[in-house]
Amino acid sequence: MARFDLSDAEWLVIKPLLPKRGRGPERRDDRVILNGIFYILRTGAPWRDLPERYGPHTTVYNRYVRWGERGIWKGIFDALAEECEDALIFIDGSIVKAHRAAAGSKKGNWRKVLAAHAEVGQVRFTWP
Repeated sequence: MARFDLSDAEWLVIKPLLPKRGRGPERRDDRVILNGIFYILRTGAPWRDLPERYGPHTTVYNRYVRWGERGIWKGIFDALAEECEDALIFIDGSIVKAHRAAAGSKKGNWRKVLAAHAEVGQVRFTWP
Protein backbone atom coordinates (compact mmCIF):
# COMPACT_ATOMS: atom_id res chain seq x y z
CA MET A 1 0.00 0.00 0.00
CA ALA A 2 1.42 3.38 -1.03
CA ARG A 3 1.39 6.50 1.11
CA PHE A 4 -1.78 7.97 -0.43
CA ASP A 5 -3.77 4.75 -0.79
CA LEU A 6 -6.98 4.11 1.10
CA SER A 7 -6.77 1.84 4.10
CA ASP A 8 -9.16 -1.11 4.35
CA ALA A 9 -11.26 0.74 6.95
CA GLU A 10 -11.51 3.85 4.74
CA TRP A 11 -12.43 1.74 1.72
CA LEU A 12 -15.23 0.00 3.63
CA VAL A 13 -16.79 3.40 4.39
CA ILE A 14 -16.51 4.76 0.84
CA LYS A 15 -17.30 1.63 -1.20
CA PRO A 16 -21.10 1.65 -0.65
CA LEU A 17 -21.24 5.32 -1.69
CA LEU A 18 -19.86 4.66 -5.18
CA PRO A 19 -22.07 3.98 -8.21
CA LYS A 20 -22.83 0.37 -9.02
CA ARG A 21 -21.13 -1.24 -11.98
CA GLY A 22 -23.23 -0.82 -15.09
CA ARG A 23 -23.43 -2.62 -18.38
CA GLY A 24 -20.55 -2.76 -20.78
CA PRO A 25 -16.97 -3.91 -20.46
CA GLU A 26 -15.46 -4.62 -17.07
CA ARG A 27 -14.10 -1.38 -15.70
CA ARG A 28 -10.98 -0.87 -13.63
CA ASP A 29 -11.21 -1.40 -9.88
CA ASP A 30 -12.81 1.62 -8.17
CA ARG A 31 -10.38 1.43 -5.27
CA VAL A 32 -7.36 1.70 -7.57
CA ILE A 33 -8.97 4.63 -9.41
CA LEU A 34 -9.83 6.39 -6.14
CA ASN A 35 -6.27 5.93 -4.94
CA GLY A 36 -5.08 7.55 -8.17
CA ILE A 37 -7.48 10.47 -7.77
CA PHE A 38 -6.41 11.02 -4.17
CA TYR A 39 -2.77 10.81 -5.21
CA ILE A 40 -3.26 13.65 -7.70
CA LEU A 41 -5.34 15.74 -5.29
CA ARG A 42 -2.84 15.36 -2.45
CA THR A 43 0.34 15.89 -4.46
CA GLY A 44 -0.89 18.46 -6.96
CA ALA A 45 0.87 16.55 -9.74
CA PRO A 46 -0.36 16.80 -13.33
CA TRP A 47 -2.62 13.95 -14.44
CA ARG A 48 0.02 12.74 -16.91
CA ASP A 49 2.46 12.20 -14.03
CA LEU A 50 0.18 9.70 -12.30
CA PRO A 51 2.17 6.56 -11.38
CA GLU A 52 1.35 3.53 -13.53
CA ARG A 53 0.13 1.48 -10.56
CA TYR A 54 -3.10 3.56 -10.63
CA GLY A 55 -3.82 2.76 -14.28
CA PRO A 56 -4.00 5.04 -17.29
CA HIS A 57 -4.16 8.70 -16.34
CA THR A 58 -7.00 9.25 -18.80
CA THR A 59 -9.13 6.63 -17.06
CA VAL A 60 -8.51 8.16 -13.64
CA TYR A 61 -9.17 11.68 -14.93
CA ASN A 62 -12.35 10.69 -16.79
CA ARG A 63 -13.77 8.92 -13.74
CA TYR A 64 -12.97 11.95 -11.57
CA VAL A 65 -14.74 14.32 -13.97
CA ARG A 66 -17.74 12.08 -14.61
CA TRP A 67 -18.32 11.42 -10.93
CA GLY A 68 -18.21 15.16 -10.36
CA GLU A 69 -20.80 15.77 -13.06
CA ARG A 70 -23.06 13.06 -11.64
CA GLY A 71 -22.80 14.37 -8.06
CA ILE A 72 -20.99 11.31 -6.72
CA TRP A 73 -18.34 13.41 -4.96
CA LYS A 74 -20.98 15.53 -3.23
CA GLY A 75 -22.78 12.40 -2.08
CA ILE A 76 -19.55 10.98 -0.66
CA PHE A 77 -18.72 14.25 1.07
CA ASP A 78 -22.23 14.61 2.55
CA ALA A 79 -22.27 11.00 3.80
CA LEU A 80 -18.85 11.34 5.42
CA ALA A 81 -19.79 14.69 6.97
CA GLU A 82 -22.90 13.12 8.55
CA GLU A 83 -20.75 10.46 10.24
CA CYS A 84 -18.38 13.03 11.67
CA GLU A 85 -19.17 14.62 15.03
CA ASP A 86 -17.28 17.75 14.05
CA ALA A 87 -19.07 18.22 10.73
CA LEU A 88 -19.37 21.97 11.26
CA ILE A 89 -15.61 22.42 11.45
CA PHE A 90 -14.00 23.56 8.21
CA ILE A 91 -12.34 20.76 6.32
CA ASP A 92 -10.30 23.08 4.13
CA GLY A 93 -9.22 26.63 4.73
CA SER A 94 -7.60 29.05 2.38
CA ILE A 95 -5.51 32.10 2.98
CA VAL A 96 -5.65 34.82 0.38
CA LYS A 97 -3.13 37.59 0.62
CA ALA A 98 -4.49 41.00 -0.25
CA HIS A 99 -2.54 44.01 -1.35
CA ARG A 100 -1.96 46.52 1.41
CA ALA A 101 -4.19 48.99 -0.43
CA ALA A 102 -7.09 46.55 -0.07
CA ALA A 103 -7.31 47.40 3.62
CA GLY A 104 -8.68 50.87 2.85
CA SER A 105 -7.35 54.31 2.25
CA LYS A 106 -5.80 56.79 4.64
CA LYS A 107 -7.57 59.53 6.56
CA GLY A 108 -11.15 58.48 5.85
CA ASN A 109 -10.96 58.78 2.07
CA TRP A 110 -13.15 55.68 1.82
CA ARG A 111 -16.12 57.86 2.74
CA LYS A 112 -15.44 60.09 -0.26
CA VAL A 113 -15.18 57.08 -2.52
CA LEU A 114 -18.47 55.63 -1.25
CA ALA A 115 -20.17 59.00 -1.54
CA ALA A 116 -18.99 59.37 -5.15
CA HIS A 117 -20.29 55.90 -6.04
CA ALA A 118 -23.56 56.57 -4.23
CA GLU A 119 -24.09 59.71 -6.34
CA VAL A 120 -24.00 57.70 -9.55
CA GLY A 121 -26.13 54.94 -8.04
CA GLN A 122 -23.44 52.27 -7.91
CA VAL A 123 -23.45 51.82 -4.14
CA ARG A 124 -26.24 51.93 -1.63
CA PHE A 125 -24.54 52.40 1.68
CA THR A 126 -25.19 54.67 4.60
CA TRP A 127 -22.90 55.54 7.44
CA PRO A 128 -23.35 57.48 10.65
